[in-house]
Amino acid sequence: MTIDTFKARAAQWDNPNKIARTQKFLQEMWLHVKPSSHWKAFEIGTGTGLVGLQVEPLVDKLILEDTSEAMLEVLKNKLSSNSKVEILHGELFDYQKADIDFVFSAMAFHHLPDVEKALQHIARITKPGALVAIGDLVTEDGSFHRFEPIPYCGFDTTSLSNQFVQAGFEVKLVKVYNVISRNVDEKRTDYEQFILIAKRL
Repeated sequence: MTIDTFKARAAQWDNPNKIARTQKFLQEMWLHVKPSSHWKAFEIGTGTGLVGLQVEPLVDKLILEDTSEAMLEVLKNKLSSNSKVEILHGELFDYQKADIDFVFSAMAFHHLPDVEKALQHIARITKPGALVAIGDLVTEDGSFHRFEPIPYCGFDTTSLSNQFVQAGFEVKLVKVYNVISRNVDEKRTDYEQFILIAKRL
């Protein structure tokens, strides 16, 4: 049985800092992605739906995926009775249909066990011409998640772009759009956040 590492944090997840960061990601994403009311969209690592629920009104169908049952319980309490959201409790790899027009993810890619395999799977479930928007951390020294072991301490954006190309995507944009500042061990540390936009060939 997989341990839900977010169980203790889910109820307090939607704090002002995370909400503000969500808005910055969405603002940047919508500068480069023009959503269609016909799209079927998929969010990787939706958490409590801070990003996904703001995408919902702009698309036809939306799948929100997360491995944390506790986070998804918080999300379910936000859904309206006529919601067009389908919740997927599990891994990205559990989705097998090849019908997605838009994949997005904010601050979840560094939790994926194997990004190369994830990108190959995203290529399998998306239609030709589909867009992917990823927001995450530029490579950091490990202090951002210093109390929590994670697969990736951010990403070198050049290497990640090359992985997208190898998986069958054209990278349209890579840009640092935000900086998170934290006091770590009595020292001010800045963590850059990037957005990457890619198109499925």
